[in-house]
Amino acid sequence: MQKLIIILLFFIPILTFAQNDRTFTNENKIYLPNIKTVLCYNSNKEQSIPVILLNSSETIAFSFDDLLGGTKNYWYTVEHCAADWQSSRISSIDYLQGFDSDRIVNYRYSSNTTRKYTHYDLTLPNTQIQPKIGGNYVLKVYLDGDKNQPVISQRFYILDSQMAVAAEVTNSMQVSDRNSKQKINFTINHSIAIPNPYQDLKAVVMQNFNSNTSIINTRPSFIRPNQLVYNDLNTNDFWGNNEFRKFDTRSLRFKGDNVKDIYRDNESVSVMLFQDAPRSAGAFANQFDENGNYFIRNTDGRDDKTEAEYMGVLFTLNAPAPATNGEAYVVGRFNNFTLSKENKLLYDAGRKQFYANIILKQGLYDYEYAWFNNDTKTVETQPFEGSFFQTENSYQIFVYYRRPGARWETLVGYTNLSNKVSDR
Repeated sequence: MQKLIIILLFFIPILTFAQNDRTFTNENKIYLPNIKTVLCYNSNKEQSIPVILLNSSETIAFSFDDLLGGTKNYWYTVEHCAADWQSSRISSIDYLQGFDSDRIVNYRYSSNTTRKYTHYDLTLPNTQIQPKIGGNYVLKVYLDGDKNQPVISQRFYILDSQMAVAAEVTNSMQVSDRNSKQKINFTINHSIAIPNPYQDLKAVVMQNFNSNTSIINTRPSFIRPNQLVYNDLNTNDFWGNNEFRKFDTRSLRFKGDNVKDIYRDNESVSVMLFQDAPRSAGAFANQFDENGNYFIRNTDGRDDKTEAEYMGVLFTLNAPAPATNGEAYVVGRFNNFTLSKENKLLYDAGRKQFYANIILKQGLYDYEYAWFNNDTKTVETQPFEGSFFQTENSYQIFVYYRRPGARWETLVGYTNLSNKVSDR
């Protein structure tokens, strides 16, 4: 039975070319099943948080693959958003120099790969489009110049640095959570007058650049001269979770970390990972991870972007369902920690096993298993992964300020904190 399920999963069609959603959202989202491996980061460091300084030489690197191959007429625009990612509803003249849209003209065809695809890339700012104010931005890619044919929406940030953020990771102040949660305390140092910090300033705290974990702070605990302190006992608590699981497919000639078998033919490549076990019980085990990140790599060829293979990766989790009303998913930054049909796990109740076959590009991947509780409408990793305050996580803090009389919120402060919480 198990072999039959595995065979069926390997031959499940991994691309269904249905009509796309006709409406853009201001979240990280792919609207077409043939679009894969959307990357967006500060060009200075691969897979870094996509934050660049306003009026600097820094740029955003953005790319994606089209598994239908050939050449498409992809266009893009950018939109300014508020701290909560709702549209700022201001004219593009207020936040852009140059044009408000342009065509993506840089593309290359894959070579020496079983599955053919086309790789597209873009750099922002560029000679056509330059954001001129700080804030949240959404890059929107659409087909044939028609915004009713959305392809990708991708968030990035322009920092107009006016405030410094000092932060620390500590244990939760709640006694019952001290072994499983981490708390973020931070201070905003500023030299500009803020007439009403309770109304004009917002600070968003996020764990591992996972937007599902975002906490919006609007009320500082203390207001001091040129300082706003956020250390309330009951706020900014995060589950410590566990170190991410990982696998290595940089080479398809040899079995890398956590790879059990590799199957290839003239039409496809399939990778079977070793079966995973739940980690919710037992002691914390420290291991190096990339805090949910992933990196496209191909040591069998010369060009990671166009010579890396696309693979069907089989995940297996040996665990009973945590509840009768819910679904399990494989998540990581490779899918923006979202829950979709592409990364949903099938459940074999008889064997108490979950399975999923996901198409991914060759490289190094962090991942974890999450459970969506249909009764509470919450996403939980604790049933499969456990949660420990010793886990190393990264935290991002974004500070937004709306000047008196201004029509938009500006990103004026940012820090990326990565600490190892010591055992106390």
